[in-house]
Amino acid sequence: MGRRRRRQRLPQEPVEASIDSLSHDGRGVARVDEKVTFIHGALPGERVRFRYTARRRSRDEGEVVEVLEPSPRRVEPGCEHFGLCGGCSLQHLEAQAQIEYKQQILLDAFTHLGKVEPEEVLPPLLNERPWGYRRKARLGVKNVPKKGRVLVGFRERGSNLIATLEHCEVLHPKIGHALMDLSDLIGGLSRPGRIPQIEVAMDDERCVLIFRNLDPLGAEDEKRLRDFAREKDFIIYLQPGGPETVTPLDEPADLRYRLPGFDLELRFEPGDFTQVNSDINRQMVARAVEMLDPRQDERVLDLFCGIGNFTLPLATRAGEVVGVEGAAELVARARENARRNGLENVRFHVANLYEELQEPWLKERFHKVLLDPPRSGAQEVLGHLPRMGVERILYVSCYPGTLARDAGELVHRHGYRLLSAGVMDMFPHTAHVESIALFEKGGK
Repeated sequence: MGRRRRRQRLPQEPVEASIDSLSHDGRGVARVDEKVTFIHGALPGERVRFRYTARRRSRDEGEVVEVLEPSPRRVEPGCEHFGLCGGCSLQHLEAQAQIEYKQQILLDAFTHLGKVEPEEVLPPLLNERPWGYRRKARLGVKNVPKKGRVLVGFRERGSNLIATLEHCEVLHPKIGHALMDLSDLIGGLSRPGRIPQIEVAMDDERCVLIFRNLDPLGAEDEKRLRDFAREKDFIIYLQPGGPETVTPLDEPADLRYRLPGFDLELRFEPGDFTQVNSDINRQMVARAVEMLDPRQDERVLDLFCGIGNFTLPLATRAGEVVGVEGAAELVARARENARRNGLENVRFHVANLYEELQEPWLKERFHKVLLDPPRSGAQEVLGHLPRMGVERILYVSCYPGTLARDAGELVHRHGYRLLSAGVMDMFPHTAHVESIALFEKGGK
């Protein structure tokens, strides 16, 4: 039987360190006693005093106790819960520096993971409103009798515990300033410990709350929810099981958002994937269409198309667009959105793009492709693109690591050039990096 490795004892006294850089998750990086140490709350160029929180064989971790020499780019966090709540990690860094950090994360990923470099770095897409921007979220819920309340919000930094929050400044104010109201509401239910989660979905006018209820709600509890919804102007859904069980408590919500640059309106259900930041989404769609530059004599393929966020704008410019998505319910929504917007030059297919594909549309020819995959990337479909005659690829990514990996394959294996790439500040004050990249077939 192997010997159990004893956990290293943590030094009790704070230690000083000079911060060299920021990690991919927004922590300061220092070398202390020749060992890499990640320090929460520290910024590059600072001298700090920190306390160890973990020691491992390859790296140590800590958190700032005192900033001895602050960075000129340090600012006062905009939320009193910064440092406790795990929802944000960069509120102490000025906005322009946040963007520069994200741009560097993207470029470093291209260099180290993909062994590629964009010929042009695009100017970043920035927020008109860097606070109160978030319209989609999953909020944890926990009844904590010792604290005398139900906790509603995001998890504590580095923990599975729900943070004790009174408000959230990155959520849209409609919900971000209603956390205590939700706490009181759930605390008044007959079994407050049986509501573990609330999912938030908003459009420009309405806000839906999906309550995950582990037990059926009685008539009195449903009345409380109805009264709350009426008083606070929310639309409430219940989810007693999996995603397919989401149903409105009363009348369903008619959620929709506009893409005014294309004179389009897209309808969606509360549980559908939509972008959290409506301002950046509008800018992102406009940039994607401009970069891909579809023409009336061209066919475009939109992979991971969802409800048609890119498909429909592309269809206003291209001769024909084909959208492919793995979720049948999203494809149904996309078809309905195309019909509602009077677009007849668009087709949709249901296909799992992470499985071996034998679909008829793979044998068709396309001039251009838009990829908008989840965090795991689009590696499984890349080999099909040259065979379909694709000349230009626009890749929208929510994770630089897989974008860089896929960029390396497109460039080194399939003969595309990485023309340009840049970041989009979809999640201000967090370390999340949303990016966009353009590839074109052939040499210079």
